[in-house]
Amino acid sequence: MARPKSYRDLIVWQKAMALARCAYTISQGLPKSEAYGLLTQIRRAAVSVPSNIAEGYGRLSDLQFRHFLGNARGSLYEMQTQLELAGELGYLDEKLVREIMDHGSEVARLINGLISVLTDARVAMKTDKQALPANLANSASTADEGFCR
Repeated sequence: MARPKSYRDLIVWQKAMALARCAYTISQGLPKSEAYGLLTQIRRAAVSVPSNIAEGYGRLSDLQFRHFLGNARGSLYEMQTQLELAGELGYLDEKLVREIMDHGSEVARLINGLISVLTDARVAMKTDKQALPANLANSASTADEGFCR
């Protein structure tokens, strides 16, 4: 499978970055007593999502890329769980939590789509000349730049 020139061209990475920025922003509203608890856990999981996408992109095979996409998806679900808990404990505004959960669900769909493309390419033993579908790779300007400001 031919890849875009950079992981930065993947819509999934762009949206994962926007999600991580949002998680950092809303986690500032957590109480000081959570500085070494939920705050650090949310931030570590949030940054892990785009980081694993980028790391997987840089690996030598689609199989390795799929592995790191799985790690990204796991970190995404971890972050969503932590944010949901923070909302249920009254630490974060429920509306903000719902918004970031919705954005996270979109990132999960994109990750799942990319995993499917990589799996299909592996199963069908397609050549390196096949490109990613247009909806998975695009310019950096397409990300949700205004999300969670």
